[in-house]
Amino acid sequence: MYLHPAPLAFTVEGLIEGKLNLQDYINSQCDRIDELDGEIEALLPEPGRRARLISEAEALENIYPHPDSRPPLYGALVGVKDIFHVEGFITRANTRIDPEEFSGPEADCVTFLRQSGALILGKTVTTEFAYFEPGPTRNPHNLNHTPGGSSSGSAAAVAAGFCPLALGTQTIGSVNRPAAYCGVVGFKPSYKRIPTEGLIHFSPSADHVGLFTQDVAGMILASEALCYNWQEISVTYQPVLGVPRGKYLEQQVSPEGLKAFHGQIESLREAGYTIKEVSILDDLETIAYWHRKLISGEMALQHRDLYGRFADLYRPQTAGLIKEGQKVSEEELEQARKKQKELRDELESTMWEKGVSLWIAPAAPGPAPEGIQSTGDPGLSLPWTNAGLPALTVPAGRSDRGLPLGLQLVAPFMGDELLLYWAEDIAEIFEEYQAFKV
Repeated sequence: MYLHPAPLAFTVEGLIEGKLNLQDYINSQCDRIDELDGEIEALLPEPGRRARLISEAEALENIYPHPDSRPPLYGALVGVKDIFHVEGFITRANTRIDPEEFSGPEADCVTFLRQSGALILGKTVTTEFAYFEPGPTRNPHNLNHTPGGSSSGSAAAVAAGFCPLALGTQTIGSVNRPAAYCGVVGFKPSYKRIPTEGLIHFSPSADHVGLFTQDVAGMILASEALCYNWQEISVTYQPVLGVPRGKYLEQQVSPEGLKAFHGQIESLREAGYTIKEVSILDDLETIAYWHRKLISGEMALQHRDLYGRFADLYRPQTAGLIKEGQKVSEEELEQARKKQKELRDELESTMWEKGVSLWIAPAAPGPAPEGIQSTGDPGLSLPWTNAGLPALTVPAGRSDRGLPLGLQLVAPFMGDELLLYWAEDIAEIFEEYQAFKV
């Protein structure tokens, strides 16, 4: 009931060719939202959403009356995490502070989507300022479980079929983890591969714009429109997959998650992939320590003025991180940024030395936790985010209770095209776990 197919590439092809009427499509999506989002709460309420979208669709049809001239995301509905500024929308960031305090020009990536023919479905629910204080969103696979965070509404909206594409951000694990929990594809490109101008920053040195779709084909289409200098590629060799053995897996993954990951490895081996186990990330505590210094210190700087005036309006976890960050010195921040580059160099040099093309790992410790008071543990994404490497989550299993499990694929810096190219074949191996069939 709560899951519905909404594949981006397939939908856009139908809209461009006229096989799918744009206004009928909008009406059917709005009908679905009206029926179900009162329970899922992925989108921020918008009176008149349907009328606005129909008006925008009419304008788009007038600009592009002929299929041959239509842009690559023609008519695609996009959910936008509510820390991006979008013309015509208020940015609330799930906080009690007056939104006028942090209004700004439209985010570059949103403008790029509009230029590619997309229509903005609306704002999606975020945790407060993209940290840990959750909103009301529930997981469409099971309403009693979290969808993850901080891009909670974006992942849930795509899983529920409200939109075929949604924007999120990741500063620790806010794209890859909710994608795993909601059984969709989540992509965090290389650092700055999608511009971050026009969002309310959490930590500028670690903030990444990310994307959610229901399949890899759709993710490739969206990435072509949004990623700086995207290149079409074709390779004839199969990637060698590296498993980061040691504390990274042993200390962070649940028994159920490890069992599933071992099954994923065996499925990949049976499909002909070479798997190499590599000892790395045993300094995990140090990596996490410096990442925490980085994001707390930069969060405190980003909110220095606002927190000084409205401290009583911040929710407890957000306020706690800002207070922690106020104690971080500029020297420590510089050291934390230096550590980012060192980690990237270590991960990439190890890949080169060991002949590894992609790292593979669970995208979360296990299935989505029960309840919506917590968004889950982001630690399995932390090293890749800190290093700025591109990371993709694909659905790759189910828990004993039928909840989705995700496999995380990580490429070298700026290896985004290779990552998505190889991910199409890898995702097909786990096709039986895809909830969204056309």
